[in-house]
Amino acid sequence: MSETDEPGLTSGGLGVLSAEARELYRSVLRCHGRLTPEESKSADQDHLLELVDIGLLVRDTDNPDVLVAVDPKQLSARLSTAWQRKALDLLSRAVALPADLQELAEDFRTPEQAGGTIEYVRGKVLINQRLGQLVSSCMEEMLAAQPGGPRPPEALASVITRDLEMLRRGAAIRTIYHPSTRYHTPTREYVTAIAEHGGQVRTLDEPYTRLIVIDRRTAVIPVAEDLNLAAFIHDQAVISYLVEEVFERNWSRGLDFDGTRTVPPQVVSRLRQTIIDLMLKGTNHRVIARRLGISERTLARHIAEMREEYHVESLFQLGYVLARSVHDTPDHKDEFG
Repeated sequence: MSETDEPGLTSGGLGVLSAEARELYRSVLRCHGRLTPEESKSADQDHLLELVDIGLLVRDTDNPDVLVAVDPKQLSARLSTAWQRKALDLLSRAVALPADLQELAEDFRTPEQAGGTIEYVRGKVLINQRLGQLVSSCMEEMLAAQPGGPRPPEALASVITRDLEMLRRGAAIRTIYHPSTRYHTPTREYVTAIAEHGGQVRTLDEPYTRLIVIDRRTAVIPVAEDLNLAAFIHDQAVISYLVEEVFERNWSRGLDFDGTRTVPPQVVSRLRQTIIDLMLKGTNHRVIARRLGISERTLARHIAEMREEYHVESLFQLGYVLARSVHDTPDHKDEFG
């Protein structure tokens, strides 16, 4: 019998007995410490299994169909020694594991193992799994450009612990969001948390591409609009271009965001200009709110404040005034004579 086959070391042998299993053991003792096959069948099988797993009941060497009780004191002494030996062995293996697998981990992250300088991954589950592996090993810097509206609260909750751990081990985090995230409470709470530990966030109201760069060794970009196909890029020349010519340029045009509720005037003005442009195109409110990543309630508040600013009572009047203001611009006059 191997060590892992010993009583008390199996998957069910956790060394903790239920009250019902203890009472079953006492009933066996009252029956002269023996449990016949008929009595075993009538006993509760779960509680009987507890006693067998830990070794308080063993098969009789002369009659294997009969279970006999074992002295708990002798059993505890034997199991205590075995469990301590097992615990020390597991501890030693746990300490040695990172070093043992380091070489394989490096091979896993190399382009050769990942399918070349560009690795295509299809499916959101596999993409997130692959990305999670990269982020968990990030030691220096993570750059992220996240276009669109606020991320779902459950998505933010799932990454906050990971990102804080990354910051605590000395890695830097810089993220670009859409300005609408400033109106999203879960995003503000997330940004506040990482900002307190050195993370940096900016918002950019211009169109930009989704991009994640890990330690400037791997860049991730979407290949399909539905985000079901992503390219994991390992070529250093391409990564340098994406960082310097794409991310850094967008970062330089962004506005700092530390999670506070105060929204800079320029963010409000740019957001409202986009609302005006969409309204003049005849886009309905629900679509406008979805495109901007804000709630319909927030959109309604912006429209109400614009009505007050332009001194109009109705949405129709606001549309008319906005259309006239565009029609009267110098560029428009030059275009149409």
